[in-house]
Amino acid sequence: MARKEKQYHFIYKTTNLLNGKYYYGMHSTDNLNDDYYGSGRRLKCSLNKYGKENHKVEQLEFFPDRKSLIDREKEIVNLNEIAKENCMNLMIGGKGGFISEEQQRYRSVCANKKLHEKRKCDNEFNKLWLKNLKRGIKKSIMDGTHTTWKDNYSWKGKKHKEETKKIMSIKASMRIKEKNSQYGTCWITNGILNKKIKKCNIANHVNSEWKLGRIV
Repeated sequence: MARKEKQYHFIYKTTNLLNGKYYYGMHSTDNLNDDYYGSGRRLKCSLNKYGKENHKVEQLEFFPDRKSLIDREKEIVNLNEIAKENCMNLMIGGKGGFISEEQQRYRSVCANKKLHEKRKCDNEFNKLWLKNLKRGIKKSIMDGTHTTWKDNYSWKGKKHKEETKKIMSIKASMRIKEKNSQYGTCWITNGILNKKIKKCNIANHVNSEWKLGRIV
């Protein structure tokens, strides 16, 4: 039996009034005052932490049917939108509870980037994160579910792809160059004095008086 179409279909925006973070969603209902705030994971955490009284729901756009509503949410909640710092959406719009592999990868990159920035600038958050990490490992050891790196992630018998090797090589080379204080410099001499300059400034320093090299 076909599901009965709801009377109202609209895009809403739920905003945390204390920190400015927001969530876009779509909702179909027969009651415009059904006290619906949204079902996103981060939004639920925000509601539990700060309370509904510190959140505002706005009904932004209405549509005649569910299909039109879904199409519009796809336009609003796109990859650029969910990458914003204050956006609490974790997946692009129009998918309901389904998350594609592309969205999972994108969400993982965004989440890791936000976590890295948060840990870098917030010492209290960093301490709490490490504490929870240790607590999780300790709990897994006590209940017998913990396995060592050697058990699950041994590299024995495996090889990196050639493309991966090239990327690793480039990154390693960049790290070495960044740590080398002499990288990008060279010596010039006038026969009496030696001077170190940036290679990019050679044209401005090498002339009839100064030449490349140094006197030891």
